[in-house]
Amino acid sequence: MKKIFLIAPAILIIFQSCSQKNKEEKLQSDTTIQLSKNFGDYWYQGKAELTSYNLEQVRYGEKREGHAVLIFVTEDFSRSKQVKLDAPQTTGDDAQKVLKLNFTKKFNTGIYPYSIMTSVFSPVYSEKDLHAVKVSTSVQEWCGHVFMQLNKEPDQYKTFIRSYFESEGDQEIRLEKTWLEDELWNLIRLDSDAIPTGKIQIIPSTQFIRLKHVEAKSYSAAIEKSKEGNNSVITLNVHELRRTLKIYYNTKAPFTIEKWEETYPEGGEMMTTTGTLKKRIMLDYWNRNGVEDSVYRKELGLE
Repeated sequence: MKKIFLIAPAILIIFQSCSQKNKEEKLQSDTTIQLSKNFGDYWYQGKAELTSYNLEQVRYGEKREGHAVLIFVTEDFSRSKQVKLDAPQTTGDDAQKVLKLNFTKKFNTGIYPYSIMTSVFSPVYSEKDLHAVKVSTSVQEWCGHVFMQLNKEPDQYKTFIRSYFESEGDQEIRLEKTWLEDELWNLIRLDSDAIPTGKIQIIPSTQFIRLKHVEAKSYSAAIEKSKEGNNSVITLNVHELRRTLKIYYNTKAPFTIEKWEETYPEGGEMMTTTGTLKKRIMLDYWNRNGVEDSVYRKELGLE
């Protein structure tokens, strides 16, 4: 009988090990992205998607009118340097295709203006790791400017923070590799089914971290998915920060983003920043830098 009892735990360990391995493999396989059938037709036509929004930005306890632009485009990115490649055809395995989002906001606070930009680079072909390769945010206003950047490493994000505030100063820290609020926008465009639901850990929007001066770290949160008319809705609740983000997007490919709402404490009460669709065009904007090309700004409703 002793042999039976001695062998049984070993068998149990083997079964547990296999079960754990299968669970890990499932979690890894769950991180792959399933692109829509016409993905290439839309995203590989040599143009970017430019969408302007009417912005109501909460700042200093008041709502400020402005505009936001979401610029989505695919490009070739260096795996080793994490920058856009100048000559991707010569770099071999170092090249990877990413979906880039440049998210800009412009609004005024009294006499002085704010200009905010976040860039998010997400792998199109995820290779079992769909997390953004790089995120950077800069905020400029008349008091000064601040900058934050996350670079993905195998198990963490190498994070740089530069600020004119003494208490923040220059920082170089390591953050655990987990979900990023900033990457949700790209994942919606790639494959919203890859976004988890339920309880998660997430690093909040880098814009929010900079504007509210909260600690750069992961926070407990929850994600819900729902539908509202022709739109699907991703709702993120970051409980500790009392922050809610709702992104409304078209349920059909290419899953265009129609509006968003950010609710959080501001000026002693809960207030909401909103972005509502104004105009969307497809354009090779990098070739449109002549004086005569300013007509496209008018088309986007930016003038």
